[in-house]
Amino acid sequence: MRYSVVIRYIGIVELVLAAFMLVSAGISYLSNVDSSYAPLVMSSLLTLLLGAFPLIFVPRTDRISQKEGYCIVVGSWIVSSIVGMFPYLMWGGEFSIINAWFESVSGFTTTCASILNDIEALPRGLLFWRMSTCWIGGIGVVMFALVILPSIGKSNMMLSNVELSSLAKDNFNYRTQTLVRIILSVYVGMTLLTTVALKLGGMCWFDAVCHAMSACGTCGFSTKNLSIGYFDSVTIETILMCAMAISGIHFGLIYGTIARKPNNIFRSEIPRTYFTLMGVAALFIALSLWMADVYPTILSSLRHSLFQVVSFTTTTGFATADCNVWTSFAILILIICSIGLACAGSTVGGLKIDRIVLALKMLRNKLRSQQHPNAIFRTKIDGVAQDQDMLNTVMVYIVAFMLLILFGTFVNTLFGCDMLTGFSASLACASNVGPGFGDVGTLDNYSALPVIVRLNLSFIMLFGRLEIFGLIQLFFIRWWR
Repeated sequence: MRYSVVIRYIGIVELVLAAFMLVSAGISYLSNVDSSYAPLVMSSLLTLLLGAFPLIFVPRTDRISQKEGYCIVVGSWIVSSIVGMFPYLMWGGEFSIINAWFESVSGFTTTCASILNDIEALPRGLLFWRMSTCWIGGIGVVMFALVILPSIGKSNMMLSNVELSSLAKDNFNYRTQTLVRIILSVYVGMTLLTTVALKLGGMCWFDAVCHAMSACGTCGFSTKNLSIGYFDSVTIETILMCAMAISGIHFGLIYGTIARKPNNIFRSEIPRTYFTLMGVAALFIALSLWMADVYPTILSSLRHSLFQVVSFTTTTGFATADCNVWTSFAILILIICSIGLACAGSTVGGLKIDRIVLALKMLRNKLRSQQHPNAIFRTKIDGVAQDQDMLNTVMVYIVAFMLLILFGTFVNTLFGCDMLTGFSASLACASNVGPGFGDVGTLDNYSALPVIVRLNLSFIMLFGRLEIFGLIQLFFIRWWR
C-alpha cells in the first residue's frame, strides 16, 4: 500500500477544512475581532501547511487500491477530527484535550453531543466553526464518497461503501459531474432556503445561518444553551422541522421529485414509511403527555412531541423541552426513534429505515416460507427484488449495530454511569443523535461524564458515522489479500 498516496488525499480534505477555518476567522473579524480570531487564523495556517505539504512532495495518481481507499476515507474522518480540535484548544475555556476531541468528533459525525455548559459564552467565530464541522460532516456522507473519491480512481464502489451503505446508492445512477450538480444543488439549496426562512421567522442572520447549517446537516448544534427552546417560536420550530425532515430523505429522491423524474419521493415506499412512523410516534407521545398533564392542551403536547420525534428520528438532536420529565411511554418511543429511522442516502446517522423495512420483510417471508415450504419469496423494495448479498449485509449490520450499543453501555456503566444514562448515551452516540436521557438529556450535556466514558463515546460516534465496518476494516488492513 502506498501510504504517500493516502496522505496526499487526506491533505486535500485538510485544505477544505483550512478554508472553513478562514471563513470562521472572517466571521470573527466582522464581529469586532472577537477572541476567536487569532486561534482561527493560526489554526487555518497550521491546517493549510499540514494539507499542502504532501501535495508538494507526492505526485498525483489516478489509481488507488482498495486498501488505499479505505485508509483515505477513514483517515480523513480521524485526521479531520484531530485538526478540528485546533481552534478549540487555542481558544481555551472549557476545552481540555479530551473535551476538544469530543466536541470535534461530535461535530464532524453530526452527533450533537456536547461538553459545553455555556454555549453562549463562545465567540461568534468559534460558534461558526462549530457549525461548519457539522455541515461538512453532513455533506461528507454523500459528497466525499460518491463525488470526490470516485473521480480519483476506479475503486469507487469499495470507497463509497466505507461511508455510505449500498442501499444509499440506488438512486445515484449518474455520472460524477452530474452527481456534483445534484448533491450541491440539493444540500446547498436546502441550507440557503432554510436560512432565509429562519430569518423571516424571526432569527438574526447569524443564528439563521448557523441553525440552517445544523438542521440540514442533521447535527443539532445550536448557538443557545436552551437549544431551539430559547426562541419559543412555533414558526421557527416548524421551519426547522421541515428542514430536518427533508434532510432525512434520500438526496436522489429529492432531486428526482424536483426534476419530476419517475424515481421520486411520492413513488417510493421508504419515504412513506418514514413519514408515517414519525406521524404515528408524535401522535402517541402527544396523547401520553396530554393525559399525564405534562402540557395543558393536546395542541401544546403535539407541538413538543412532533418536534422531538422529528429531531430524534432524523438524528439531529435539537430540543424544545426537557424530555427527562416526560412520561416513560414517551421516553420509550423516543428511544426507538433514536435508532435512526430516516432514509439512507441522506445526511442522517443511525440504523436507517431502509434496513428496518428490509428486515421486517425478510421476517415476514421467513414466516410465509414455513407455511409454504415449496414457495419462493423475494424481498422487494418498490417492486424491485433485492440481492441476497445485500439482505445478508443488512442483517449483519443490524447485529453489529446492536453489539456496538451493548459494548458502549457496558463501558459506560462500568465507569460509573447509571443504566439509563449509560444506555441512552451509547445509543445516542452510535446513532449520531446526541441527546439521550438521564444525565445526558435534551437540555443537558456530556461534561459531567468521566473522561474514559467521553473517550469511549467519541469512538462510538466514529463507528456509527462510518457505519461500523468502515472503521473496523482499518484495523485489519494488513490481512487483506
